[in-house]
Amino acid sequence: MPIIETRDLRKVFRTVKRTPGALGALKTLFSRDYEDRIAVEDVTMSFEAGELVGYIGPNGAGKSTTIKMLTGILVPSSGGITVAGLVPYRERRRNARNIGVVFGQRSQLYWDLPLIESFELLRAIYGVPHPRYRENVARFTELLALDEFLTTPVRQLSLGQRMRGDFAAAMLHDPKIVFLDEPTIGLDVVAKEAIRTFIAQVNAERGTTFLLTTHDLADVERLCRRIVLIDKGRLVYDGEIEVLKEQYGTHRTLVVELSEPPNAEITVPGAEIESRTDTQLRLRFDRREISADQLIRRVAEAFRVSDVSIEEPELETIIRRIYLEGYER
Repeated sequence: MPIIETRDLRKVFRTVKRTPGALGALKTLFSRDYEDRIAVEDVTMSFEAGELVGYIGPNGAGKSTTIKMLTGILVPSSGGITVAGLVPYRERRRNARNIGVVFGQRSQLYWDLPLIESFELLRAIYGVPHPRYRENVARFTELLALDEFLTTPVRQLSLGQRMRGDFAAAMLHDPKIVFLDEPTIGLDVVAKEAIRTFIAQVNAERGTTFLLTTHDLADVERLCRRIVLIDKGRLVYDGEIEVLKEQYGTHRTLVVELSEPPNAEITVPGAEIESRTDTQLRLRFDRREISADQLIRRVAEAFRVSDVSIEEPELETIIRRIYLEGYER
């Protein structure tokens, strides 16, 4: 049985349609017109226990609305939803014990207390047995290098330190599922890598299911095999990253290091010149029309080559193209 499952999930927000000006405000008091905004439309998806999935889309696509329904904060307008066998909005307390949440812009830590005392309060709230609590704190302190600031008030921590504390706090009660909303936003490269390593290790060691929403697609590429892409409230892709790259990443770049500058005008059949210097050529080609091997042979016949490499299309480039052009199945 999937640990998360939605069927035809839909969420509509109804707002009062207001008319500008004083007369408009007066009219609204006695006669109200409403307009509906569809945030999520017919979303059907399922995740197995232990999966680490990227849930991505542009701003306003419906990602946060979906997460709020999965956590029980919002009630769906229609459709079915279960998380670890529970309907989140009907059984919010039981659902809260099964999930952990990390928001890059918000913290569940207590601002004026030392980090370790925030952990103690969360232990009491979730009823974590003392032996398991001590075991978890020791393990997360090791993985996230928390020991140097465990006794520091949260308000004095840097952003990177606070985020590491938030990750430990979200995992103290051994949740089956953790929702991550922009968990590395604003962090430097060292802090980002520490967080990514922690997520990967916890997923591997404990089989925790992670649902990651982010605009930093480096997080997705580093951690996830599967992505779910949502746009304008509808799912447009659900599958492996490599399949998406294979379908949309049709163009690659062959980088050629030259032993000596070419002494003639450069033309390479089957490729276009992206850029060139005396010692390097960058050739863009469509893998559907010519293979990398064929192109390398043509380059080697025409120039003295010291090295070649192939640059694969970045996931960010592919996703941007889908946002702009739409997804063709």
